[in-house]
Amino acid sequence: MTSPHPLPLNPAQRDAVEHPGGALLVLAGAGSGKTRVLTARIAHLITKLGVAPQRIFAVTFTNKAAGEMRSRIAQLLGGDPRGLWIGTFHSLSARLLRREAPLLGFGPNFTIYDADDSEALVKRLLEARQLSTKVYPPRTVHAVISSAKNRMLTPEELGQQADTPLVKVAGEIFAALGPALKQANAMDFDDLLLHPLALFREHPERLAYWQDRFQHVLVDEFQDTNAAQYLLVKQLAQRHGNLCVVGDDDQAIYGWRGADVRHMLSFQNDFPGTKLVRLEQNYRSTQIILDAANGIIAENTARLGKTLFTEKKGGEPVILLSTADERDEAEWLATEFARRAAEDDIAYEGMAILYRTNAQSRPLEEAFRFRGIPYRLIGAISFYERREVKDLLAYLRLIANPADDEAFLRVVNVPRRGIGDASLAVLVRTAAGWQKPLLEAARRAGAVTELRPNVREALSGVASLLDRLREAVGRADPATALETIVATTGYEQYLAEEAAEGLERIENVRELVAGAAAWAEVQDADAAEGTGSPVERYLTQAALVTPADDDRDEPGVTLLTAHMAKGLEWPIVALAGLEDGLFPLGRSTEQPGGVEEERRLCYVGLTRAREKLYLSWARTRYRNGRLELAEPSRFLDALPPHVVEERSTTPSWRPLRGTSGAMPPRPSRPRGAAARRLLPELGFPEDVSQDAPRYVTGERVRHRKFGGGTVRAVSGEGRDLRVSIDFDDPDIGTKQLLVAYAGLERDWEGEGA
Repeated sequence: MTSPHPLPLNPAQRDAVEHPGGALLVLAGAGSGKTRVLTARIAHLITKLGVAPQRIFAVTFTNKAAGEMRSRIAQLLGGDPRGLWIGTFHSLSARLLRREAPLLGFGPNFTIYDADDSEALVKRLLEARQLSTKVYPPRTVHAVISSAKNRMLTPEELGQQADTPLVKVAGEIFAALGPALKQANAMDFDDLLLHPLALFREHPERLAYWQDRFQHVLVDEFQDTNAAQYLLVKQLAQRHGNLCVVGDDDQAIYGWRGADVRHMLSFQNDFPGTKLVRLEQNYRSTQIILDAANGIIAENTARLGKTLFTEKKGGEPVILLSTADERDEAEWLATEFARRAAEDDIAYEGMAILYRTNAQSRPLEEAFRFRGIPYRLIGAISFYERREVKDLLAYLRLIANPADDEAFLRVVNVPRRGIGDASLAVLVRTAAGWQKPLLEAARRAGAVTELRPNVREALSGVASLLDRLREAVGRADPATALETIVATTGYEQYLAEEAAEGLERIENVRELVAGAAAWAEVQDADAAEGTGSPVERYLTQAALVTPADDDRDEPGVTLLTAHMAKGLEWPIVALAGLEDGLFPLGRSTEQPGGVEEERRLCYVGLTRAREKLYLSWARTRYRNGRLELAEPSRFLDALPPHVVEERSTTPSWRPLRGTSGAMPPRPSRPRGAAARRLLPELGFPEDVSQDAPRYVTGERVRHRKFGGGTVRAVSGEGRDLRVSIDFDDPDIGTKQLLVAYAGLERDWEGEGA
């Protein structure tokens, strides 16, 4: 292997890359080149310290990040690092478990259940105990169990903590879940992290083997590790102490799913003699943007502390925008992005709008569609969640693992075979009595007298179809296996019956086959050793794809939550909906450390921007089905005066800051509820109901779609307040509109027209 191509590194980066061994904590600020440091360190270990690639265990946050890092390492080395273990916690754990599964009572061909599979299994376990799935929703029960697993609780410990009937039932289902998964030769996402720990606990000789196998353990995004993940890397590194963790405590935003930033804060105590390196030079954003981010995050107390700086001095001011409501906010941002695209020749792909909750995308989507601005919504249904994709992967799963009951239930009547829910319920009861998988019970359907003859025949037909497929596919590559399934089952003809939507689904089927073929071309032969057939390995990869990996580079402005934006960047970024009760969320004020985590999420949002940052909030917003008054997010209080330029969509609106640039003192705000802004600043007396009519006959208004017009009549009150408007466009004429939904603005320019 050739010597690495040298990467330009600053002194702090070089310090981290060339650390000779032992525990290393790299505190890497946003945009400080942590990926460069990790890839350069792995290349340094291989070329300068003589560590074989197969002796390195490197954990990344997403599969996409793992692929990019592997590619960069290959460039540095001048060749592929064959045998290197690099991937997410889940993918590396699955890789280890494929080798060790028999010691835990599983076959190496085990299935990985996604959230839908797990919830379906929980539903069946509830129904088997005659527990109402309305009173105890499977999704909620599964979430309680998943949270318990992330905290490494046993079913007994969860049961002992039960303070509500829901948690008590969750404990009962948790106890039944393990045996049910084992019978199906399946593991859920949480098991992928817990089973290696069980293996090491029950088979110390296997822990010793893996400790010896991996001389160096590296962890990216360390601030987002949960208890099981931290214990796993601690155990692997226990013997040699070569544990390098890279992360940013200021970007710890996954506490709600079990991540614990305290692992980062206590790392130096856990590993005495740890070398600490701070990466504070930012290569992404202007100094103005960094000043805004530094000002906001400095309000947090539970942090190791660092201050980002850059050589890109100055920069455009941060626009702080106040708007009338969410439609007004969306309209202004859409107009501004269109202007920037036209005047500054910036592609729409270089722009993004981030928000706190998925529900906030709707008015933004409407505004972009109305103006014909291309956009892509991240976090919508991913490719691998589409019905047709899940159907075909379920067939593939059954070929690989005939005990997979959830896969059987998905495909038993796809394409339609006249097998109803009542017949399936009989089969499920029979299989449970026989203690056999559903596919085996279907194979013996002729003996189930409770079923009608045509159903018995249909079930036997499904079993023989799957037997033929298993024989035909053998150890074929996954693309060939999928093509065989499609042809044998008549799946495309089945989809074609759905007219236009079916044709789109057929395109997705062909995309799935093409993706499976591409997957086979880039497989690492060393990684494949001992991990099953090509189909089994492909299914592992497909099961572990996350929304962050599902990026098909569609053109347009990116719309996504701040959580989904982590690790990404754009020249222009807007952070929308910065209101108390929304960002931070109201419930965060009631949880220990909740506001600090929300502030970290805000910091993540700010540091996605390279050149221009917009921060917007709306004085009223529809939330939970009603119009609520809001006040700007408390996080905006900490913005340094010199970075901000205030704008408002309403000329009469009083700015947040006085002429000195300082924020005026605020009234104390109610915590834990949607905060209310002082009504006089909205131009209404405090004692006047906000449901009172705000429009008078003869005044000019502007509608987002119909344009300008004159109010001719006002009727009703509260949410039923209506206005009759004569619009200037004769083709539109007079319309009656509900004020609550109309998104009207006063037409200042049209006054007197």
